[in-house]
Amino acid sequence: MTATQTSAEAPIPVGEVSRLIGGWIDRLGAVWVEGQITQLSRRPGFGVVFLTLRDPARDVSLRVTCFRGVFDRVADVIGEGARVVVLGKPEWYAPRGELSLRASEIRAVGVGELLLRLERLRVALAGEGLFAAERKRPLPFLPGNIGLVTGRASAAERDVLENARLRWPAVRFTVRNVAVQGVQAVSQVIEAVRELDADPGVEVIIVARGGGSVEDLLPFSDERLVRAVADCRTPVVSAIGHEPDTPLLDLVADLRASTPTDAAKRTVPDVGEELSRIGELRRRARWSVEALLGREERGLAGVCSRPVLAEPRRMVDERAAELTSLVERSRRTLGHRLEAASADLAHTRARVVALSPAATLRRGYAVLRRADGGVVRAADEVAPGEPLRARVADGEFGVRVLDAGEGHEDGVGRSEGVPGGTSGGIG
Repeated sequence: MTATQTSAEAPIPVGEVSRLIGGWIDRLGAVWVEGQITQLSRRPGFGVVFLTLRDPARDVSLRVTCFRGVFDRVADVIGEGARVVVLGKPEWYAPRGELSLRASEIRAVGVGELLLRLERLRVALAGEGLFAAERKRPLPFLPGNIGLVTGRASAAERDVLENARLRWPAVRFTVRNVAVQGVQAVSQVIEAVRELDADPGVEVIIVARGGGSVEDLLPFSDERLVRAVADCRTPVVSAIGHEPDTPLLDLVADLRASTPTDAAKRTVPDVGEELSRIGELRRRARWSVEALLGREERGLAGVCSRPVLAEPRRMVDERAAELTSLVERSRRTLGHRLEAASADLAHTRARVVALSPAATLRRGYAVLRRADGGVVRAADEVAPGEPLRARVADGEFGVRVLDAGEGHEDGVGRSEGVPGGTSGGIG
């Protein structure tokens, strides 16, 4: 049905009109559309992103939808206000009668497209590990010679040299002036960096340039320069542009400085600050030594105040007195024991003497022995006329038995002395 087939008496419903419009739009193919993003909605958890494209010249807007994956590919370089071109297919939403574009590709325009290319290069180089933190090398504390790559007679060169020499007047620079923008910039900067890296006297390299537009700073995001700096054995400091500028050289360098002035401050220590720090360290060291000495002196005084060190002879005298007392006690004890032993010996000797046969003989007794040496103990043991030997206290002599077998009151037979008997000591 066409418009000529309708009339006030034979109208068609709104839903039918919407359906017909949708059919006509579905027959349209995908088109490239350029515009400015004025509204952007990225709801967490939603798989679809909503945005509005506006034509500022004609003040016309068009809603656009796309899957999140399509938008995420350029999300880092575009936002509200960015100019983009969109490849999209027109769609008609019949219930509300709204026209929109279903985007399958979004590209940034102008600077946005340039930033997109740089972002893709950044992701690729990061995937190779060129920006990894473990690759960063520490800067020397006090470099004697600093290599500087910068533009000739530039503000960046002046800032680095003046600020570094104000902080440490003895610092030396090896300067390489190069083009910092244009077609020759990349090759000249690479050559200067490699030359300074090969110089054994250069301890750190600063690559410095003042601010500029994104296009002006493009040489410092060149892949060849990034790889050349990554291959350097000497630590590299990047001081490109101002704080918001972040070329890829900043990511691969061992240290990123926000400005050339900041590079000088972070590369060269301040002599005044270092002297102040040394003075403070010396004061702290002196205080520590004095505290240690004071503590040790107090400990030594405490030890020396003990009796064993204050009067060392006192302990010797006390031990000497104890030794003298022990010697005297030993002598007394030994004397008492000797006296007791002497008394016991005298008593025992007296008893031995009292019980000795010699004592009995001194009282007048005699011991008679036969010729065979046997002792006569009874009268019937001898025969008349038998010669005997009589033992008295002071000698002995021979006797002969006159009679035997008869006992006398004293129990001894009679005998007579034998002339010529020999007397002698007790045998």
